[in-house]
Amino acid sequence: MRTTRYPVLLHTAIDARDCRGLAEFYRQLLGLRYRDGEEPPSDGSPDDADWLVLLDGNGNRIVTIQEKKDTVPPTWPSEGVPMQMHMDFKVPTIDDLERHREHAENLGARLLHDRSKDEVEPLYVLADPAGHPFCLLVQ
Repeated sequence: MRTTRYPVLLHTAIDARDCRGLAEFYRQLLGLRYRDGEEPPSDGSPDDADWLVLLDGNGNRIVTIQEKKDTVPPTWPSEGVPMQMHMDFKVPTIDDLERHREHAENLGARLLHDRSKDEVEPLYVLADPAGHPFCLLVQ
């Protein structure tokens, strides 16, 4: 039996009312793929997915989406419904920042906060289609 000194993060799980819809958003935003057997039905049959795993090009788990019908979208920056967690995605340049913001919005994200002119750490805070905030930042 192999032991490790520290636990290793397996993936980040996100709750969503529409499991497939949010999985598609992150799949396209981050260039991921579904775990084998979890692709959308190609025959037009109803999609009953309630847990989907998205992998990177090396087969590592990155994000999983879990169906949760009674989830309530965060109201960031208000604390009415706390965001509970968020993800930060780094990009190398301002041009990349703008390109990825536009791509995210085309996929259904909405802009929550624009700090793109910040000289130290330009960033955007966006909400995914289920309302979860995430950041795109230059680093």
